[in-house]
This record gives sequence, C-alpha cells and structure tokens, in this order.
Amino acid sequence: MSAVTGDTALPPISPWRELRAALPALMLGLAALGVVFWREMAAAVEVWDASTAYNHCFLVIPIAAWMAWERRASIAYVPVRPDMRAVVLTLPLGAIWFLADRIGIMEGRQLAVIGLVEVFFLAVLGWNLFRRLSAPLLYLIFLVPFGAFLTPWLQDLTAWFTVIGLNALGILHYTDGLVIEIQGGTFVIAEACAGLRFLIASIAFGTLYACTIYRSPARRVVFVLVSIVVPIIANGFRALGIVVAGYWLGSAEAAAADHVIYGWVFFSFVTLLLILIGLPFRQDRLAEAMPDAPDILPPAIGTGPALRVALAVGLLAALGPGLALALDRAGRPVLNAQAVPLMLGGDCRPVTPLPRRRPIAADLREALCADGQVRVSVAVFAPHANPGQIVAAQRLLSGEDGADETDVTNLASEQPGGPVWRVVETHKPDGLYAVALWLDGKPGGFGLRARIVQAQASLGGASMAPVLVAVTPATQSGGLNASQRNQLRLGLAAFLRQRRDLPGRFAELSAPPVQ
Repeated sequence: MSAVTGDTALPPISPWRELRAALPALMLGLAALGVVFWREMAAAVEVWDASTAYNHCFLVIPIAAWMAWERRASIAYVPVRPDMRAVVLTLPLGAIWFLADRIGIMEGRQLAVIGLVEVFFLAVLGWNLFRRLSAPLLYLIFLVPFGAFLTPWLQDLTAWFTVIGLNALGILHYTDGLVIEIQGGTFVIAEACAGLRFLIASIAFGTLYACTIYRSPARRVVFVLVSIVVPIIANGFRALGIVVAGYWLGSAEAAAADHVIYGWVFFSFVTLLLILIGLPFRQDRLAEAMPDAPDILPPAIGTGPALRVALAVGLLAALGPGLALALDRAGRPVLNAQAVPLMLGGDCRPVTPLPRRRPIAADLREALCADGQVRVSVAVFAPHANPGQIVAAQRLLSGEDGADETDVTNLASEQPGGPVWRVVETHKPDGLYAVALWLDGKPGGFGLRARIVQAQASLGGASMAPVLVAVTPATQSGGLNASQRNQLRLGLAAFLRQRRDLPGRFAELSAPPVQ
C-alpha cells in the first residue's frame, strides 16, 4: 500500500528496509569476530574435513540460511531495534572463552564464540527480530564439532548393552571392560563403535526436522530428545548384531570387517525410523504470503545505532583474546639457537627432529634408542606456556592429529610415583605412541586437573618448565595387522620398563636453566 499526497504517490515501503539499514553493521561485526576468532574457525573446519563424525557441519550454514528464508514472511516489516543492554552478555561469554583457552579446551572456546555470535545478532537486531529468527540462528551451534568427550561413556554403554543382549540370548562370553570374547573370537568396543558419529548427525537432523514440521516448542524439544535416545539404543543393537553374527559365523574378523559401512546403512535406517516416529505428530504449516506494507511504520532507525552496538560487542569480545595473546607472548619458549642434542645415555643417540604437520611451540629434541628401534621426542615448554600449546603438541607427537581413529589406554609405571604413559594407537594412518607429561618436575597427566594446574602456571608464578615426552617405534610404517600391533606394543612396553632412568632425565629438563 502506498501513501498519496496530492498527485504524487510515494514508493512502496520495502519489507527489508530495516534489515538493509542494519546490513553494514552485521557484515562488519561478523567480519571482526571472524578476524578475532579465526583460530577457532580454522580448527573447526579442519575437524569437519578430517572426521567423518562432523562432515555434516559443512551443511549447517546452508541449512540455517534456508530456515531463515522460510521465515521471511514472518520478519517482513519487523523493525530492527539495536539493544545496547544485550551487549553486557558478551562479558560472561568472554570469560568462558578465556577460561577454556587457559585450560586448553578448543570445543569450549568454539562454543563461547558461537554464543558471542548469538549475542551479536541479538544486540544488533533486537529481541523481537531475533526471536523470530531464533531457529536458524541457534542451529549454528552445530558448527561446533563438540561431543568427543562422550566417547568413553558411549563405549561403556555400548559394551553394557551388548553384554545384556548376549546374556538374554544365552551366548557364552567373557567380558573385560571393553573387550568381549565369544567362541568365534574377540571383539573390542573401540571409539569407532561408540556411535558418536551417528549420534551427532542424528541430533543435527532431529533438530532440523523438529524445526521444520513442528510449531510447538514442546514437541520440538521432545523430538530432539528422541533423536538422542534412539541412535544410542540403535547403536547398542548394531554392536550386539555384529557380535552375534561373529558367533554364528564362527569368526569375529569376518563379522566386523565392514562394521563402519554397516553402521552407516544402519544409521540410514535409524533416520528413516525417526522420520516415521515424528510424522504422526506433525503440525502442518501453511506457506506464509508476504504481508502488505502497513499504513504506518516507525521511522527507520538508520545504520548508526546498529554500528555502535556492533562495535561494542566486538570490542568486549576481543578483551579475552587480547589478554590471552599477552600472556602467551610472555610464555613463549626460549628455543635453543644451536639445537642442543637430547642426551639420554645408554644406547640412545641424538638425532634431528622429524618434520611435523605444523610447528610445535616448544624446544623439541629427539633421540633414537634400542639400536634405532625406538624414537624418543621431548618437547620442553616455557614455564608459563598455554595448556592449549601442550595439548596441540601432544596430539602431534602422538599421531592423533591427522588420524581417522584412535584408541587410548594407560600404562602405569612400575616405579612408585613414576609417569602414567598414555598409549595411543592410531588408524589411517596406523601408529603406536606412548606419551607422558611432567609438570613442576613431577609426572603429571592429561586430565582436567593437570590442565588446571598448567592454566594457573600460565597466569604467572611457575618456575619449572612443562616437559612432554613421546616414545614410538621408529620402524613402524604403512598398515599394521593385529600381530604387528601386538609386537610393537610389547616392544614399547619392554623399552619403558628397561630404561627406568629416563623419567629422572626428563624431570631434569623441567629445571630452570642456570644463569
């Protein structure tokens, strides 16, 4: 509808007049957040590409854009009202980001960044418009590759479900943790069997499905819960089916040969099951036509207020990364100018460190031991090093960075108070590694407690350097069968038992240099 004054007709009011005015602020603000948090974005994209559990994340932004387009009629002529009060929410999210950064939890940093993006949209657009776009905006949380911490719990649950099923079927078996032995062979509930990749994809699909066919928030929440429970139970049945098939075939290897492929076929069935479960309760939504322009609209707020709010969010969001950058610069390692060799005694001889996929923020030295059969890598960090740097180095030296799958166990030292070695077996590429960490000159670990200790050290007051050690067979290459893996595992454990002097030598590297 257009207003008429005399003989002159005013042009019709565009339904996107308000959004056009806010567009410069939205673009500049998102670009600024992208520059400040580019490390979180790059780490996320790398995980999307490397892990089959998160390949679907590439579709999240197109799906969110489609969901926003579907709601275009409901946001037509809705005024943009930047809200400076919402900017305050940036402070707690920034604190969460800083805490996650000090502890070295990338998923925590990425979740905090997504929270900051949500606050940014809320502050620039205002509550009324944000509420109407809440489904596509909140769907962006699936850009974060989170959930890996659930893997041990899912492994235990899958093993428990399988044992319950075997008992119900009367199949004789022996269970030791995640290892299940039957007459046809031995099965291990590895990380790939935990069902994480199916669970994450199911939740993302269930949320999209719920936001598409339901209008009621209660129905949406219930269906998302169903999309969590159903794949967990289904994965238990999948694992049970593989073990039962091994029992019938008389061969565990034959039954589990293509368990991942079987899993995706099974996941397709589970997705179809979720669709069938949700359809009877659907709430059909008629296509909304673009409404006519109202006779009276409040004056456009202009670009200025939106830009001021966007600038405020950007400045407050940058406080945490700025403080972290200052601390990290103070905690940079003093690298040896002349590559001081790693002297471990015995038959160990220092060698030039191997090239890695990315640099390690530490003084890295390496040696070959046991007649060249074992490679020992030692990374000495600055006393105030960021725990994230240690985690990144640990993933590089243990082969986890770049591996498709990993199995992790612990190997306790036979010496009282000795290190607990984290034994990592990687697949695609295959490898075997044992890693340990020294904090304050004593064997530490890789759990949350060790990260908190190092986070406190990164804030100042530490005098001893963290030392990360990785021990791996120097001869491993290519694909490894079960026999070769077992042989390498036994050889690595024997080396660590024989060289009882090594922990003391590693601890000495933590001491501050003599001035």
